[in-house]
Amino acid sequence: MRARSLTLAAAAAALVAPAPALLSTAPTAGRPGSPLAVAREGTVPAADLLAKVRGCAAVSNGRYRSDDGTHADIPVCGAPGAVFWKADMDIDCDGRAGSLCNGRTDPLFSDSTAFQQSDGRYLSAEALPYIVVPAPSGIWSYRDHGIGAGSVAAVIYRDRVQYAVVGDTGPQDIIGEASYATAAALGVRPDPRGGGTPSGVTYIVFRNSRVSPIEDHAAAVAAGERLARNLVNEG
Repeated sequence: MRARSLTLAAAAAALVAPAPALLSTAPTAGRPGSPLAVAREGTVPAADLLAKVRGCAAVSNGRYRSDDGTHADIPVCGAPGAVFWKADMDIDCDGRAGSLCNGRTDPLFSDSTAFQQSDGRYLSAEALPYIVVPAPSGIWSYRDHGIGAGSVAAVIYRDRVQYAVVGDTGPQDIIGEASYATAAALGVRPDPRGGGTPSGVTYIVFRNSRVSPIEDHAAAVAAGERLARNLVNEG
């Protein structure tokens, strides 16, 4: 995970591109270089999920920053069978290098992720939709909430839902980051140099869920749809 400067965060707001352009060029998970399907994942509407996470019963002991130098004002909140936070989206291009994520396209590129595929290789940010969680700290520890490698997440931006897995960890005091593939699928500019969006993203992570192997995106979609439906029907 990168800790973006305020300059880059501001640039992100100006560089958000329309979804159709991104959807015509971004890779499909597991198949680098192929077009990303325009069809949305699952049938649970974004509005229904957002209705379930309007308020916040904080489960974190403190609050997170969205970027270096910003005010710490983002709590991790609890929901039935899940935790969630509302933040920006920085672009994680780390892991296995490809044509879109590498040392040339990303000045902060790292060739590793916190978690690995079933074959021992690091995850591919350009191919696999995943999110980044803060490393455990006194603020909050994902491990204490049934969350770990391959946990299922629903990421919501505007009227679109993208299912993903927990695939990487970041700084202990910053929250709000997802892989290149996640951003592209949501219509967020995925460029690691200045892409992302400064606000408006909701991350819902389902407790005690796990996709195995972690790189099986179809399994993440199937599990995510079931868990999202359960959350919407709760109460």
